[in-house]
Amino acid sequence: MSIQIPTNLSLIQEKIKQGMRLSFEDGMYLLQSTDLLTLGQMADSVRKQKHGHYVYFIQNTHLNYTNVCFLSCKLCAFGLKENDPRAYSLSLQELENKFVEMKGKGFSELHIVGGVNPRLSFDYYLEMMKLSKRHNPTIHIQAFTAVEIDYIARCAKITVKEALLKLKEAGLDSILGGGAEIFDAEIRKQISGHKTTTEKWLNIHRIAHQIGIRSNASILYGHIEKPEHIIDHLIRLRELQDETNGFQAFFGFAFHPEHTRLAEEFDIRTETTGFLDLKILAVARLMLDNFPHIRAFWMMIGQKLAQVSLSFGVNDLDGTVMEEQIVHAAGNDSVQMIPKQSFINMIKETGRIPVERDTLYQTVRIYD
Repeated sequence: MSIQIPTNLSLIQEKIKQGMRLSFEDGMYLLQSTDLLTLGQMADSVRKQKHGHYVYFIQNTHLNYTNVCFLSCKLCAFGLKENDPRAYSLSLQELENKFVEMKGKGFSELHIVGGVNPRLSFDYYLEMMKLSKRHNPTIHIQAFTAVEIDYIARCAKITVKEALLKLKEAGLDSILGGGAEIFDAEIRKQISGHKTTTEKWLNIHRIAHQIGIRSNASILYGHIEKPEHIIDHLIRLRELQDETNGFQAFFGFAFHPEHTRLAEEFDIRTETTGFLDLKILAVARLMLDNFPHIRAFWMMIGQKLAQVSLSFGVNDLDGTVMEEQIVHAAGNDSVQMIPKQSFINMIKETGRIPVERDTLYQTVRIYD
């Protein structure tokens, strides 16, 4: 039995086959379509052209060095004021103890992210990098969102470029893709107040790419945004990638409303649906034609849906992850870690070939 595809989807499908770039209007049509299976097929065809049967994962561990944050973003359940009894900032000695514990565990990447804590000196961040490399010289340090970089530089009274160069010299290898949230100024202001502006976020990644520091990019969806805000966000990322070619992967953060002021203010009671999660990933694969990788963050959408996403344009399942606190602070009850063998099994069940990678997508081992 042949399946009739709506005319607009057929036209977009033909553009994709011819390697043509999709427009804002194309993106809007895709995002508002209810034909999820056709979207998945279209995204999967692009994924296959780029990566064949390979699906990537990494052995990594997370470190949240402080939950003290003066930004007070409504979307966040992690950041606390310093006088909150649950607030903490790890001392350099505590950090060193954690770095020592990581030795010999097989991690190729250390993922470092925290709150914006103006009481931490620039030397603290430099020493953090040096201590990590001292005890784990081969580990790749992927640390700090553009929001953290913005405020680290401001507090140190130096430029972003100077801050990044000094952090790079101390051991920073790449920066994170978080903090992008939604680029639309009005929505961004409502969900994250005086957090780093869209222009600054993009420019910090631009500067990082110019000095040889790679990064990723993200979106936060499932709150008060509308389809046009999502497509606008993707196009702005695509434009910067055209300019710098410094982004490696895109991933989505599904909004978790529990314990957030944003959910209270806008009466957001439920988490995103699997339908929306898969649609965001598929549309991202179709719109971000110059991004090598689309990543499903299993901790956000769950292992089972992450596995399904491999048929919706995704070619990377992120990493093993340990001690993650930001997502869990918003009520996420997923496990803190997935063993390497679980990734291998999840990927093989879909008929794909698992590839263990490092942060820069160099192959560590193919499990064929």
